Parts: sequence; C-alpha cells; structure tokens
Amino acid sequence: MGLAAVMSQWGKTIECVAGFGHFVMSRANGAAARACAILLGASLGAFLTGCSGIGPGTVSRDRFDYTAAISDSWKDQMLLNLVKIRYGDAPVFMDVASVISQYQVQGAVSLNGSWFNSPSIYPALVLGGAGTYSDRPTVTYSPLIGERFARSLMTPIPPSAIVSLIQAGYPADMVLRLTVHTINGLQNHFGGMARAKQGDAAFYRLTELMRRVQLSNAIGLRLNKLDDRQSTLLIIRGQTDEESSADSLQIRRLLGLNPAATELNIVYGSVAKNDHEVAILSRSILDVLIDLASFIEAPPKHVAEKRVNPTMPAEISEGAPLPPLLRIHSSSTKPEDAFVAVRYRDHWFWLDDRDMVSKRMFSFLMFIFTLVETGEKAPAPLVTIPTG
Repeated sequence: MGLAAVMSQWGKTIECVAGFGHFVMSRANGAAARACAILLGASLGAFLTGCSGIGPGTVSRDRFDYTAAISDSWKDQMLLNLVKIRYGDAPVFMDVASVISQYQVQGAVSLNGSWFNSPSIYPALVLGGAGTYSDRPTVTYSPLIGERFARSLMTPIPPSAIVSLIQAGYPADMVLRLTVHTINGLQNHFGGMARAKQGDAAFYRLTELMRRVQLSNAIGLRLNKLDDRQSTLLIIRGQTDEESSADSLQIRRLLGLNPAATELNIVYGSVAKNDHEVAILSRSILDVLIDLASFIEAPPKHVAEKRVNPTMPAEISEGAPLPPLLRIHSSSTKPEDAFVAVRYRDHWFWLDDRDMVSKRMFSFLMFIFTLVETGEKAPAPLVTIPTG
C-alpha cells in the first residue's frame, strides 16, 4: 500500500518544530507502517545528505561578501581617520589579518515502533528527525603600532615609486601634488596647520608641463644596478614636434638641469648635487593624509568654537585656483547619495558618489599605502572556510 493510500484511509498528523520534522502515524496496519517508515526515513536521510555538502556552494558567496565587507570597512576607516586628523585627533588603523568562517551541519534520525495483539489497540509508528546548522566566523585584526606604524605611515615614499606611478599612467600633476614636498628646491603646497605653506608657482608650472610631456609618451624609467646599490634614471626622450620639445626644455630649466641631458638620476633629498640629478623630497603616508585632511569642509559651528582650524584657501596656479585633490563635505544630516560617509562629533562627513575625481583619489590611497611596505610584510587577509 502506498503512502497516499495510507494517509487517505487512516489519517495522518504532521508536526513541524523549528526546522526538523516529527511525524506521528496512528491507525496504520503493519505493512503500511513499514512502507511509511522506509519512505520517511529515506526522505530525511536524503535531506541530511544534501545539506552535508554545503562547502562548494559557499565559496563564491563568501568570497564576494567578505571582499565587499572588508572594502567598505577600509573606506569607513580611512575617511574617519582623515576627519580625526583634521580635528587634531590621533589616527588609528586596524588591518584585517584573517577571516575564518566555519560551517557545521549535523543530523540525526530515530525510528520507534510498537505492535499490540489486542484488536482494540492499534499499532503505532513514530519517526523523528533533528538537524543543526551553525556558522562561526572569526575575524582577526592587526593594529598598526610600533614598528609597523613607523614603517607604514612615517616612511617616505621612495622617489622611484613616484616616477613609476607616472610612467604607469597616473596623472603626473596629481601624483606630484600628492606625494612630493619639493623637487630640486621647488616647493609644493602643504595643508598641515602646524607647518602649513603655500606652493611655489614654478612647482605648479612644473606639474602641468610634466603632465603634458607624459601624455606625449616622452617619459621613461630605467633601473641601473651599481654594485649593491640600485639607481633610478628618469629618461626624457627627444621630441619631434616643436611644442613637446619646448615643454621638455622648460622642465629642465625649472629644475636647473642640463638642457641637453636625457638621462637624469633620481635621488631622495631636497638639493641636487649636479645638473644631471633630480632630488625629490617625498612625503610619508602620514604627510599625505595630513595634506588631504586639510581639504575637508569643516562645519562653521566647529570653526567658530575653535574645535578645528578654518579650511585653507585654494592653491593658486597662474592666477587661477586649482581644484582640491579631494572634496569631503560635512552636514548635520546623513547624506542620501554618498560614496562613503562617517559620523564624527554629531556631524556627517562624506564623499559625493557623483564626484569621480574625489572617488578616484580616495581609492588611490590604497595604492599609496603599498609603496612604503618594506622588509617583512604582514600576511594578506585570508579567508578559510572549513566544510563538514
């Protein structure tokens, strides 16, 4: 006799309690009871067997979910630290060292039956099942302190890395304004209130010319191995058109270089020792963050209460104000269309999701962080998903 016939002839009561089924059948003859037991047992066993293979299905979901979560938390942390620096507070960085997510599925099946010879007592069959599911994610954080803090935030960016970024296609004017204090004595703007300074007009002219020469593919880079030392050569190739040649010549004049020099030695420092050398006094990551924090629009109320310094005036190049490297707005209410937003001192600080220049600059900070990693590096975030 089939299960449907048993259900229609004798009746059935089904109880579902918190994810596991408890089936109680009464008024069933022996054959029907055995058939029902076999069918229900097989169904429950198949269910538990199918749940036990959850591992492969979680890989794509967990990878993207954890990637999105780590990315969002990095943006929030970076913006919050920029705001804290703007207010004279100490920045605190916490890296995600590892992510371990462990899944576990357990199941149990029980079958009990009784048979009575008395016709007034019907045979009974009880089939029970139980299952448990657990997810135990473990996230390990590693704070930037001590040597790691000094190495990651206070080490100057290598000049060779700055030139490499320009050769890789990042806008030369943006890279130089962000990462350089001086080039052969030409001074860049700096927004840190303790040592704020305006940039030289010649520096901004240099960045403009470097961008134009970069677009003409006239800048190259070569690494020379000298004994145990490695030197970096900046190569400015000769130009066929008159305008590009004039730009290259003007770059040499601004930097005090030999007009005929094509290979220029790149060194770290503020003063070049000869007319074939480019001395770059580069910034540390902390310097970069301090300068970018100066562009944050502080609430007028906080400025009036002297909780934060006024926003510095825009940089001027050839009589015209330069656009800020990063625009971070503030408001008393939470913005509706923000790329990233954090709350600090009862105000919201945020980047507009439609401001592509600021979004690119904010994301570019992640690459800048990797330029100063030297020596033993911390392991990358690891996602481990045991299955069972």
